[in-house]
Amino acid sequence: MPKALLVLEDGSSFVGDAFGAPVRSHGEVVFCTSMTGYQEALTDPSFAEQVLVMTYPLQGNYGINEFDVESRRIQVRAFIVREDCETPSHWRSKRTLHDYLAENGVPGIAGIDTRALTRRLRTSGVMMGVVTQDETAEEALGRLREMPRYGSTDLVPWVSTRRPYEYPGNGEPRPGRKIVVLDLGVKYNILRVLYGLGCEPVVVPCQTTAEDILAMRPDGVLLSPGPGDPALLGYAVETARGLVGKTPVMGICLGHQVIGAAFGAHSFKLKFGHRGANHPVREEASGRVYITAQNHGYAVDDTGLAADIEVSHRNVNDGTVEGLRHRREPVMTIQYHSEASPGPLDNMYLFERFLEMVDAVHAR
Repeated sequence: MPKALLVLEDGSSFVGDAFGAPVRSHGEVVFCTSMTGYQEALTDPSFAEQVLVMTYPLQGNYGINEFDVESRRIQVRAFIVREDCETPSHWRSKRTLHDYLAENGVPGIAGIDTRALTRRLRTSGVMMGVVTQDETAEEALGRLREMPRYGSTDLVPWVSTRRPYEYPGNGEPRPGRKIVVLDLGVKYNILRVLYGLGCEPVVVPCQTTAEDILAMRPDGVLLSPGPGDPALLGYAVETARGLVGKTPVMGICLGHQVIGAAFGAHSFKLKFGHRGANHPVREEASGRVYITAQNHGYAVDDTGLAADIEVSHRNVNDGTVEGLRHRREPVMTIQYHSEASPGPLDNMYLFERFLEMVDAVHAR
């Protein structure tokens, strides 16, 4: 295998074996602690413009299939693993991880000490990095210093749909609650779950206004997860403000941060983020702890929240805000991924809670 380099902005470098596409790439280097679910992670829009490091050593062992995709393409800029399995074994598998990355123009590096890399990111914080096969570490570092930083550009329009569509889009009528999903980087499993619960999901572009959404006569609106800094999403914050009090609203991850901003809160960047399938979250009302799937690099600062908003969930590890609830209006948010993919299914009940809120409003 040809050699490849991962060079971080602090000057450190890691040498490994190249796989996937033989191209240069760069992005914010982040790590994920999920033990399975690499295909879902690769296609998660929340990983857009990031170089993904998996802490579990073996990747690709069950291959790539047609079902475990969470968006229309691979979203990560590069994939870093300890070991890439070249002979996957699974009845659904259609091709190898190497072939999947190569077909999508995404480079990978195997053979890296991902434990050492993860410890560096935990100690110093996430940082920009370059993946290259045809440069020295010094040349790659010099080029990296001229590149824009992650968070300086609004990434949501790049991952959002260009036009509205109904899920699953097979032309069959779906009587039930119409849930409009504002696409800030929606994962397909959110749509699968809503559809499975008897809803008619309708996905709209990220810059759709509240007026246009309300004109669709939704039973409820869901603001989806997505990538980047919520401070750049003034248009989505305005949409959220226009929806509150007119229809039930749920926000997930980036959608949670957008709704928080609509009620006066600011977000801040976490040192190394929460990315994985084993993050403990406490529900404040009951004291119960749930194990959650997470993928975010920013968190809501609750000090500026309006008096009508209360914190419903907190992260057990660091105390950051993991959920919000309006005291009077049908509004709820969570920072984590109730749809999983990858991760535990323990939090699917939150979709049911949202739909109960929808039904209660329409029963009045």
